[in-house]
Amino acid sequence: MSDNINNSIADLLFEANILKKIPRSGFHFLGAGKESVAEHVFITTFIAYIMSKIMPDIDALRLITMCLVHDLTEARTGDLNYVQKKYVRTEENKALKDATRDILFGDSLADLIHEFNEGKSAEAELARDADQLSLVLELKSLIDIGYKPPEKWLPFVLDRLKTKTGKKLAESILKTTEDSWWFKDYVDISERNN
Repeated sequence: MSDNINNSIADLLFEANILKKIPRSGFHFLGAGKESVAEHVFITTFIAYIMSKIMPDIDALRLITMCLVHDLTEARTGDLNYVQKKYVRTEENKALKDATRDILFGDSLADLIHEFNEGKSAEAELARDADQLSLVLELKSLIDIGYKPPEKWLPFVLDRLKTKTGKKLAESILKTTEDSWWFKDYVDISERNN
């Protein structure tokens, strides 16, 4: 296995690493919040993991891996929001081909990204919902701390959800406050010391 490690793999690792520095571009429309592409990918992948536990018949590795790599090309193209996409066309296929051309497993990596973009398999539908649910979490968090603009965005994002699992998760997210997890077993330390 180690014989297959070369500089192209190191290049790919550095390329993925730069996603930590690339901001998601839609947040300036909200006037609040920020997130790097890598932060988005993390929560999307974690949501996919949760989905794989809810739906054990799904190919969990395929779903989770698809979410992990779905925005890899943004290391080369940047993150374009919906307004920018009206005027700018990225060459995602070229970016993907350039990123994977010297990688032994490049075709399988590209296949996962193409499958995600096509959204036809059960895993791709769930992955695309996980992608949208990451935004639902961000919008709900902003709403919970008092920002109003995310309320306008939510209906559009919720409308993009296609799977029953994605819709049920969104419903649960919207019924829960962002801080309920840590208030659940809250004990006032000052009261405990008395």
